[in-house]
Amino acid sequence: MNAPDFWDSPEAAQATVAEMQRLRSVVGPLEDLVSSGDDLQVLIEFAEEDPASEAELQSTVTKLESDVDKVELQATMSEPEDVCAAYVQVQAGEGGTDSADWAQMLLRMYIRWAERHGFKLEEIDISEGEEAGIRNATIAIRGDYVFGYLKGETGNHRLIRISPFDSAGRRHTAFAAVDISPELDDNFEVDINWDSDVREDTYRAGGAGGQHVNKTDSAVRLTHGPTGVVVQCQNERSQHKNRATARKMLQAKLYQMEMEKRDEELAAKRGAKSKIGFGGATVRNYVLHPDQYVKDARTATKVGNPQPVLDGDIDVFLESFLRWTLTEKNK
Repeated sequence: MNAPDFWDSPEAAQATVAEMQRLRSVVGPLEDLVSSGDDLQVLIEFAEEDPASEAELQSTVTKLESDVDKVELQATMSEPEDVCAAYVQVQAGEGGTDSADWAQMLLRMYIRWAERHGFKLEEIDISEGEEAGIRNATIAIRGDYVFGYLKGETGNHRLIRISPFDSAGRRHTAFAAVDISPELDDNFEVDINWDSDVREDTYRAGGAGGQHVNKTDSAVRLTHGPTGVVVQCQNERSQHKNRATARKMLQAKLYQMEMEKRDEELAAKRGAKSKIGFGGATVRNYVLHPDQYVKDARTATKVGNPQPVLDGDIDVFLESFLRWTLTEKNK
């Protein structure tokens, strides 16, 4: 980075800086642990001579335990794609209007989670529901290890509540599916025959309109023939930009499918590619009536108050899943 020609190629320079930051995010906490361990040894010697310093020793031990826990958690994200940003797709399933409303609630939950952590957000595609909510939506959340943290969210999410759309005030069950894919950079190679295997369709973007939006076929939909994977993008006014984003999303989807083949047993336990409704594998249950709780169907992690979870406080579930995967891999 100190080379005089380092910034002659801005893209390559930025990639190097990003790599340095990722390496520092791994090495830095380890160096801090080593330093804290040395400090702890000194405090133990002080405490043996002066019992009054035991309170400081206990405080240091507590902090060190927390730091070790964080480093251990990051160590679970050891796959190359874990460090990447992520595409988050939410799709309404069985449940009619309740399902569309539930899909929008889930999308909001992930947006709030991203905001809590200071990650960048970009809306890629959204399809509104007929009466309320959304039928499907895709957003990009950008930051280090976003995919690593969110990858366990893939699967069906079930909501049980008194439906606000039922005049009789009955309890309804709604389903929505979440799919998480890594946003890949140039270091990842995905073999796609763009000419023969991919069909491109253009259409008019939805939204509020304007002098350009909704008046040209700027939205792009790509269909990968061999796998049937479909991606679409309509957030940009330029068809070229939407095409570029859609291509990145298709690469991410196909890469993720290959990674799931690498570990089909774990993918099955996650409930990947299952029916979005009754009979499909469920990742998490959100119960608002008659009891109130959120419970993960894989790790059994349970939170008694659903509202903070729906407001984006989902770290306890993300972290418990990462630790659960370690247990599963060791079986």
